Formats: sequence, C-alpha cells, structure tokens
Amino acid sequence: MKSNFLNINKIVLSVFALSLIGCTNLDEKVMDEVLGSENADPESALAAAYGQLGDGTFVDHGSVFALQEYSTDEALLPTRGSDWGDGGKWRAMHEFTWDANSDVVKTTWNQLNFGITKSLTAIASINKSNGNNKTLFLAEAKGLLAYYTYTTIDLFGQAPYRDPDNINAPIEIRKAETTIDALITEVEGLIPNLADIKTQNTHAGRFTKQAAYALLADMYLNRAVLKNKTAGTFNFTEQAVNGGGTDMDKVIQYSNLLINSPLFSLESNYFHNFDINNDTSKEMIFTIVQKKNSTRNADNDLAYMSMERIQKPSPDNRGTNASCITPEFYYSWNGNHDDPRFQRNYQYEDGTWFRNDGTDVSVPSTSKVEGTGKPWFHFNRGLQVGQQYGPKILSNGNFDMTADGRIKVYKLFTEKTPTLAADFTPELNFDNPSESVFTQAQINRGVRNFKFEFDPGYANNGTSGMDVPLYRLGTIYMMRAEAFFRSGNVGAALADVNKLRTSRSREALFNNAPGVMITSLNADTLYKESGYELYWEMYRRKAMIRFNKFDLPGTAKPASQPYRRIFPIPQATLDASKDFTQNPGY
Repeated sequence: MKSNFLNINKIVLSVFALSLIGCTNLDEKVMDEVLGSENADPESALAAAYGQLGDGTFVDHGSVFALQEYSTDEALLPTRGSDWGDGGKWRAMHEFTWDANSDVVKTTWNQLNFGITKSLTAIASINKSNGNNKTLFLAEAKGLLAYYTYTTIDLFGQAPYRDPDNINAPIEIRKAETTIDALITEVEGLIPNLADIKTQNTHAGRFTKQAAYALLADMYLNRAVLKNKTAGTFNFTEQAVNGGGTDMDKVIQYSNLLINSPLFSLESNYFHNFDINNDTSKEMIFTIVQKKNSTRNADNDLAYMSMERIQKPSPDNRGTNASCITPEFYYSWNGNHDDPRFQRNYQYEDGTWFRNDGTDVSVPSTSKVEGTGKPWFHFNRGLQVGQQYGPKILSNGNFDMTADGRIKVYKLFTEKTPTLAADFTPELNFDNPSESVFTQAQINRGVRNFKFEFDPGYANNGTSGMDVPLYRLGTIYMMRAEAFFRSGNVGAALADVNKLRTSRSREALFNNAPGVMITSLNADTLYKESGYELYWEMYRRKAMIRFNKFDLPGTAKPASQPYRRIFPIPQATLDASKDFTQNPGY
C-alpha cells in the first residue's frame, strides 16, 4: 500500500482480534465499538488489513516463513553454539517436534488471525461508508480476507470467521475441507469489482484482478490437498468447483490470464525479483510493499538471517549466522550450478567483479548506503558455499581501505571464533543426527542463501525497501507447469519449465549465458525445478505435500506422520475458547 492509506489503531485491533479467538464480555464490548462505529475510516481500516501482511506475518522469518520453509528441505535454523537456542523453538520446526505450545506456531496463528480480524473490520467499515471507491475497496478487503483465510486453513486446517455486519453473530470455524470451495467461489465473485493492476492507482501491493487470478490458481492447485490433507493420494483432476473442467484446467485457465498478459514478463536477471528496488520488476503480481518510512512496518529478515556475523554490507551492519539450507536441497542442484538462479556475482560501477574466490583484493567504495553515505559492500547473491571473503572493520568502526579509497577484501573468519574460517559447507554433520545443534567450533556449517538483497540503510534486521513477492510471474509459470503435468500434458509442462530456464541469464562475467533447456520431465525433475525457481518464497511445504515428499526423513528430520502436514491450534487458543477443536494427532 502507498502512504495515502492511513494506519488504524493497532491496540484496539489487537483486543478485537482476541474476541475472535476467545470472547469475553469485555472483548464483545470492544468488538461492538469497532464494528459498530459510524466514524470508522474505511481507508484506515483497509490500510490496517494490508499492513498486517508486512507486520511480521509474511516478512519475518519466525512466522509464515518458519512454518512454510523451516519445516522443509529448503531451510533450517539450527542452534549455533550459544546462539539461536531459544528453548529449541527454531530447530523444533525442522526436527518436527513442535506441539500446541510452540511459540512459533502460536505467533503465526495469532498474526494470521489479526489479518483475518483486520480484513473483517475493513469490510464492516467500508460497508458503512459511501465513498466513491466503496465497491473497489470492499472487493480488496474481501480479497485480503480470502488470502489470510486460505493461508490459515492451509497451515492450521481451520480459521475463524464472523459476519462483519452483524455484531451479534457467533464465531464460525471455517474448516479447510469445506472452506476451500467457498473461498474459490468468493474470490471468483470479486473479480468484476477489482481493478486491473496499474489502473485506479493500484500496483502490485494492492489486491487486483491479477492478484485474484494468482490466488485462484494457487487454491485450485492445492484444492485436493486441502480437502483431505492427510490422505495417501490426492485427486488433482477432480471436477472444478463451478464446473468448466478439472482443478488443473482451472489452474491453467487463471495462469493463462497472467502469462498471456502484456503487463508481466520474466526478468532475465532472476535476482532482480529480490533486489531492494524490485518494485521495478516486471514479474510482480501481488507483493508486500516495504517502504522505509514511519507509516509501514518492514523487515530485513529474509536477507539478514543467513549471513555470518562477520559479513558486513556496511560498517554499521552485519548478518546473524542463523539459517541455512539442507544438504538435500543443495545437492538437488547437482549439474545445475550454471543455472542463473543458483548464484550471481556482483559488478561495481567501474567494472570490478566481486568473485568471492580469494582473488579479490579490493572493490570500489563509490556505492554508498542511503542515509549514512558510508561505503556499501555488495555480497554476491544466491546460494553461497565455501570460504567467504569481504571487508574488515577497523577499531575506528570503519572499513579497512586502500590508500586510494577502495574497500580491502579479506578472507573472513567467524566473529565469535576468530581463528575459525568462515567456510560454508554443504554437509551439516550434527553430533547428534536427530538434533540440529552445533558446537561453537561448528557454527560456520551450512550453505547460506543470499537470494534476497540485504538493505543496509537501517538496523541489521529492521527496515528494508525490498518488496516481498507473494505471487510473481515465475510462480505462475511453475504452477501452470505442474497443472499441465498432472493433466498428462508433459510436453506443455516441459515447455513452461524450459521457458523459466532459458528466460534467465547469467551475469556479464559469464557472457550473459542463458539457462540451459532440459530434454525430459518426470515428477522428480518437476519437483526439483519448483525448488530452483521458488526457493525461500514460502512455497516449499505445499509443494512437498503435493509431491509426497513432506513425510520423508531428512537432515535432522525423522520420517513423520501425515498429521504433521497440519500445524496444531495453539493451546492458549483452546484454553480461551470452546469454538476450536485441536487437530488430530496433537
């Protein structure tokens, strides 16, 4: 959202959210005041609903990202020496030991519930208004409600709802198996009242017709799973909700509306989709707009979490040596290290490349951090493996510079153990294979993901100007490829996969070479290609379940039971409300 949408009182909304989770007389009174107010500002209410997307929910590593990625082969956050122990809550997400008291599960549940609550508040406020944009704003608010609800039923199997226009209405619990069809029908019904992107002052940060097409493709792709998530097999070619073919036909239909649109095109530089200035990417369909100002929450976590503490993009910033990828995911790239999505070297304005291979002596200091004017050291992007190189900080707090003002480049050693080289290894080799715990001497293990650009303009894990993509054109191509494949049209699926591969190109250091086509496609290859295109985009868990990979054992992860495909309802919610029932197995 742009700054013309105002913020709503978060304290009131937080109390109101509790009324959805567990009502008391006080909560009912607050809810009556919020939904019954004749003075409610519809723009402020809608802004709050949008704001919840970026208020940790989809941008912080410890919320939706943790459940969708730390539970998969793409990511884990191990305990590293004295860091990231935190009662085991992070590694529990990868070791599959979470339960109804898990802090990460509770945080995610509450944040998604706030999103549902704020969307309902916006709907009620807009319904009471008579503004020129009433129809558009109401469709957007309902679209956001559908998105929050879809994410909640995907992760938790159920989500709360209350009629926003009836303050006396009881809480309804929307179960995944019945709600998915209703959500699809609701979103399809919104399309006539939504704006096309870049009309009526909209952009990728607003819920437009194009965002609706993407959400519908996603819901249809996962409809069979949501109807029975613990099943042994899924019927992906079931008759669609409103007729007109199968679920996969609908995925293809809605994907076509985006792929064939002149509004979008694939970026040759894959990593531009994750740059600080990625609002200029031609792929963005629906994003969380992050702006470095006082009216928006923003988060640098997706870049900050994976860097070693000694890796410093500016004299004032560093990484935190936390998350990494698993050996399974790293080795899935075997034979594909020349894929433009695997890694990309940075080139400075004077032509200097940062190679990160021991040959770098210095780089220019002409790139400056916004707001401070201090030198900006640009690390390479993508998956980082092996010995790492970068600048050093002197006792005066500045980078070590050459006599002619360039940033010196050194072999890096870990911050807490200065004699231990910062050498990122694919193998994790935990002392206890079932526990993702490293000693202080092992803290540099794990290939790191620098897919997202680190924004050094503010605190290490604070504000970022990078928009977080929820749906982009690459996502849509991958969804359509899978729909073609599950419909038996392997040739069309292969064409979409190769379109993604060959549309990306490497940097000039490698002569701008395009990605290489593959000649055949089976389920395992398609699954790998999904990872190549969409890693760390909160997509992997859903893909693993669809491809029957989620229950398998892996690094620090045992073989698991199907009930783990759904997370538990937090115990605090069950204690406060009789409306919810715990998911089976917990």
